[in-house]
Amino acid sequence: MLTVLISILSFFVAIGVLVGIHEFGHFWVARKLGIKIIRFAIGFGKPLWTYKSNDKDGTEYVLAAIPMGGYVKMLDEREGEVDPAEKHRAFNTQPVWKRFLVVLAGPMFNFLFAIAAFAAIQMLGIDSIRPLVGDVTQSSYAAKAGFESKDKIIGINDVKTESMSQVRLTLLNEYLKNPKLSIHVETESGSQAVRNMDLNGLALLADEGDYLAKTGLNFWQPSHTALIHQVLPGKAAEAAGVKAKDKLVTVDGQPVASTEFFSNYINAHAGKSVELVVDREGIQMTLQMTPKLTEIEGKTRGLIGVSLARKYDDNAMAEIDKMRFTRQAPFLESMQIGLQNTWDMSVMTLKVMGRLITGEASLKNLSGPITIADYAGKSANHGLTAFLGFLAIISLSLGVLNLLPIPMLDGGHLLYYIIEVIKGSPVSEKFEAMGMRVGMSLVGVMMVIAIYNDIGRLIN
Repeated sequence: MLTVLISILSFFVAIGVLVGIHEFGHFWVARKLGIKIIRFAIGFGKPLWTYKSNDKDGTEYVLAAIPMGGYVKMLDEREGEVDPAEKHRAFNTQPVWKRFLVVLAGPMFNFLFAIAAFAAIQMLGIDSIRPLVGDVTQSSYAAKAGFESKDKIIGINDVKTESMSQVRLTLLNEYLKNPKLSIHVETESGSQAVRNMDLNGLALLADEGDYLAKTGLNFWQPSHTALIHQVLPGKAAEAAGVKAKDKLVTVDGQPVASTEFFSNYINAHAGKSVELVVDREGIQMTLQMTPKLTEIEGKTRGLIGVSLARKYDDNAMAEIDKMRFTRQAPFLESMQIGLQNTWDMSVMTLKVMGRLITGEASLKNLSGPITIADYAGKSANHGLTAFLGFLAIISLSLGVLNLLPIPMLDGGHLLYYIIEVIKGSPVSEKFEAMGMRVGMSLVGVMMVIAIYNDIGRLIN
């Protein structure tokens, strides 16, 4: 219950902050350009806090109960009668370049926040793990490229990689440019080599599975004891008598060396009876169960209804400590990294959106508020730098989304202004109203798909 509350609170904090930054961009630029602001609101619903400025504009500042949006209300002849003495300060009377800058400012402030957040993370220091390759799946793309266990990935094409997270991001980014990858590694013996991995024919984004695992690559894990973390009610494991905190000893006589081994074995034995030996408080027990054949995202899997955990001994913890390091950079380098990260991830977001349209990427990759809230809570639990990273990614995503030329979004208004410059007059109210209906329909469909995906993830 506490985890759910943290996720909900973190989600509202994130949305409130990022919407506030977006709307402040519109507000700040509009005021600098002499446009009168009537109200600046964060949230919808019942106002929790209201303040009216004492200056000549008397701008009203509002913090409302539902932090799921916000708006800046400017003086505008289309929304009511305007005093002739203030007509020159109405938004709709401004030259097109001023209106363009005001609308553009919202997404730009989201990008600026992302740059600042990524830079702050670099200055504070990121707890990272070195990217050592683990077991390589037989006959996979990685196996054909010659990857070996304990290879340390130090670069992909011309991009240097130091951590697991960098490898994940860089591999996807470079794959979207060209599926032929040159991956530089340092072998266990200390020599350097290049593994050329050709991913032509592999649709990494065809579903929402782990795209790194699809290549046959897995990160190295030190030896550990596999434990039952949770037993789901009404499933095969509960019926067989499995309990939380049971240690997994063998399955069908084979030692359970890792959680990955156990998951893969159960998955491969759907519909077949398996014999599981567990250690429960020092007593070994033999249990029989049959993994249920279950279809998830169009693929069949064997499931028994448990979640797993790892327990490391002192030697394993020492190995993990050797893999850990903190990446930290001075101010100027941090700002450069922040700018580069924001640019790379924004371009990557656009490319993934393009593949969603062409069908090369599955719509299952779309996430809605439930998944975002889940990630918000997890990142908040991992500390300030993790939560800042989450905010940076969501902020740049909002920036990219709002620049799409879809009526209703900022990008749609910018498109109207470009048309106005070309044709020499504003688009008609009828055309704008039709565009608004189309835009609302597109955004509505995207939200329905995203929420459907969220619910599917919860059920699975």
